[in-house]
Amino acid sequence: MWKQIGRTSLFIVAIGLSAFPVDAQRAAAADSTGIRQAALDYIEGWYEGNAQRMERALHPGLAKRIVVTENGRSRLDHMGAEQLIRGTASGGGKRTPPAQRRTDVRILDIYGNAASVRIDATDWVDYLQLAKTNGQWAIVNVLWELRPR
Repeated sequence: MWKQIGRTSLFIVAIGLSAFPVDAQRAAAADSTGIRQAALDYIEGWYEGNAQRMERALHPGLAKRIVVTENGRSRLDHMGAEQLIRGTASGGGKRTPPAQRRTDVRILDIYGNAASVRIDATDWVDYLQLAKTNGQWAIVNVLWELRPR
């Protein structure tokens, strides 16, 4: 009798454990898709001058920063979501010819409702931090650096 109970229990545990990774894999795939889409809405929206895509990618509390060094002193320049959306709408990214537009997106890490992404664009590199709020991934922080000319 113990052999039968043991086998049955083991079978039930095995079924339960095998179901968990599938659900976790589906969630991870959905998260990766949502993160990648937010990153592409951000960079492709910029190049296209598509303010709706940019707005969809950003959390309203976005902080986009770059370290600027002048005369041997460094400071952080800051841009918020509204400023970036307005700059997109004005067509700032359209000045980059389509053949030169880089939109390389690499997801660096996902943990729970947080993710880090690197975007290699034409003239700069962006490091994005995203948060999943209300079921949607949105960019909350960007630290960026211009490429040397």
